[in-house]
Amino acid sequence: MTTPLRKDAARNWERIVAVARALVDQGTPLQLNDVAGRAGLGVATVYRHFATPEALLETVAAPCLEALAAHGRQALADPDPWHALEGFLLRTVEAQVTDASLGPVAAAATDTLPRTTELKSALQSAGTALLDRARDAGAVRRNLAAADLVPLMCGIAYAVNVHGGTPADRIDTAHRYLATLLEGLRATPLHDA
Repeated sequence: MTTPLRKDAARNWERIVAVARALVDQGTPLQLNDVAGRAGLGVATVYRHFATPEALLETVAAPCLEALAAHGRQALADPDPWHALEGFLLRTVEAQVTDASLGPVAAAATDTLPRTTELKSALQSAGTALLDRARDAGAVRRNLAAADLVPLMCGIAYAVNVHGGTPADRIDTAHRYLATLLEGLRATPLHDA
């Protein structure tokens, strides 16, 4: 059980995370000394809360990962396997193109915070279960493996990032690219190999 932070420490933590969120959204790499200066705090204060930039980045990404994990649990309750998979992938690609912290945290080979590992594992498990259900129902190609989903989704996010545009344009583009991908994933008599 963790001890609750004092009010001043909680305010400092929130300020640090808000500054880090702004930097990540701007595409600026996190450096704890820079975060401290921008937050108007001492460097030691930032290091007391976050020992490494990776820990801070994972903290910034945590709300997005938590929302995706919750959506994965909800999708597993959907009785329509295709609809469940489609909704999960849609939510995932939207997060990929709107939250700059998600990509580097998801791609990291190791995690700094145990909570990050738990959330990433929950997402992987949900994605695998959703794909297995859709495959078992005959809704997706039999030859599609769970390991294929991550690179396919990353490819869409990368293509959207290259395309650029406003946030609304990026989401529209992601939806269009995902719709094309999903059409290719559907099981059909001619292509289900």
